[in-house]
Amino acid sequence: MMRMKKIGLSLLLLLSVTTGYGQREYDQFFLEAMMQRQKGNNDAAFDLLRHCLEINPDAPEAYYFLAQYYNALKDGEKSLAYIQKAAALDPDNATYMETLAQAYIRQQDYEAAIPVVEKIYERDKEREDLLEMLFQLYQQVGDFDSAVEVLNRIEAIDGKSERLSVAKSEIYTRQGNKKAAIAEIKALAEKFPNDGNYQALYGETLMMNGQLKKALKVYDKILKDEPDNNRVLMSLRTYHQALGHREIADSLTERVLLNRNATIEEKILLLRQEISASENAGGDSTRVLQLFDKILKQPQTDEHMAILCASYMNVKKMPKDTIATVLTKALQLAPDNSSARLQLIGYAWEADDMERVIALCQDARQYNPDEMAFYYYQGIAYYRRDSLDAALSTFKNGIGVIKEDSDPAIVSDFYAVMGDILHQKGLMKEAYEAYDSCLQWKDDNMGCLNNYAYFLSESGEQLAKAEQMSFKTVKAEPKNATYLDTYAWILYMLGRYSEAKIYIDQALQNLDESIDNSVIQEHAEKIKQKANQ
Repeated sequence: MMRMKKIGLSLLLLLSVTTGYGQREYDQFFLEAMMQRQKGNNDAAFDLLRHCLEINPDAPEAYYFLAQYYNALKDGEKSLAYIQKAAALDPDNATYMETLAQAYIRQQDYEAAIPVVEKIYERDKEREDLLEMLFQLYQQVGDFDSAVEVLNRIEAIDGKSERLSVAKSEIYTRQGNKKAAIAEIKALAEKFPNDGNYQALYGETLMMNGQLKKALKVYDKILKDEPDNNRVLMSLRTYHQALGHREIADSLTERVLLNRNATIEEKILLLRQEISASENAGGDSTRVLQLFDKILKQPQTDEHMAILCASYMNVKKMPKDTIATVLTKALQLAPDNSSARLQLIGYAWEADDMERVIALCQDARQYNPDEMAFYYYQGIAYYRRDSLDAALSTFKNGIGVIKEDSDPAIVSDFYAVMGDILHQKGLMKEAYEAYDSCLQWKDDNMGCLNNYAYFLSESGEQLAKAEQMSFKTVKAEPKNATYLDTYAWILYMLGRYSEAKIYIDQALQNLDESIDNSVIQEHAEKIKQKANQ
């Protein structure tokens, strides 16, 4: 909140001494107030303006600027009083009048604002924005006749338009004047007899106001000339739905969905309505899927319909190969759609089809070169196929798109798998550097901690560091046989045989019998030999 302090007495005395009285004195103080205001010295400007009013109590400009200061001080009552005074003293000043109008509007005193805005417009009829403001104000106070009169004034300037006619018709409907509501739209339709949308709007207005036979007659006439008029088809669909004519409504739904004139937004909205109605009726997906099938057999300009279809199929737990067919169509339409491609990669991954994963990711890197996930999945797929060089190359390319806000988990795994590959290639120094990078991004990457620790123990290097890393994994997953074995082996390498035996015994108790455990068994024998000596 702005705080006002008293201006220095010396400044006021100096100004008083160096000036005369009356208008000259006022002008001097007001000019100084404006200079202080421009410099940001609001305390001084505030006191100078108040002194101005002591000299001339009828100075509108002083009241105007003081009103702003009182508003900043959260004194709304005094601010309003001062701007009222400024406007009363100089009613020809548009700035004062507009500020007053806005002050009334802020206080939701719309009744008071209206005559002020009317006066401003009376002096400047170029300001059509004031008419728009008056239209809103008259509606706020419930003066609908005056609101219509304002619309008539706008229409006299701009000519008849759908916006103005619809606004007037809506007001008439709100007033219960159905005849006037219909007449307004009829006049619009007659002015533009070749515009099917205006004719459709006339039919909608008739329908809304209970004149169903006339509305249907208008619709029939439009459809004879324009069989694909989407607006009419949608209106008729709503009409037949309300009467429970399901077969007719369903037929109209299909006409709209297969209508070349309907936008993709209109089709998607309609399909969402059909899906919602289907779910409310028990969730039978047959009709919805039939609609999707018919739509997707038509030429598509973008992927949105296919994506919506795939999303619906996911919700209905359709077979993945069926969903994949739709997603593939979506990719054909929009090869840069990363979400569709990632879902296809997921399906291929579940099917252990690494070739498909690699192909999908390779294409993705052309269309989404900065999407790190595609490098990750492609690199892992190569790795699982034992194509180490291709995997390493892919990961290195992926690291090139890492950013500060990249997902730490994915970046960490990048480096972890790189470390494993480098180790397999015998590049130990590079492997350890990759593991270090992995842990910088995510210090609790358990797979990396375990492998890093085990490889250090195998070479007999940095065993203390290896023991600390391995202990983290055992603490995090105390029943993981692999982690327990690594920790036991490191303790063995450190000569702590009794401790090593405790952990190798736990590893043996938690073996996964579905995998090869020969290394763990070999470690167990060596550890027990040393522990029993």
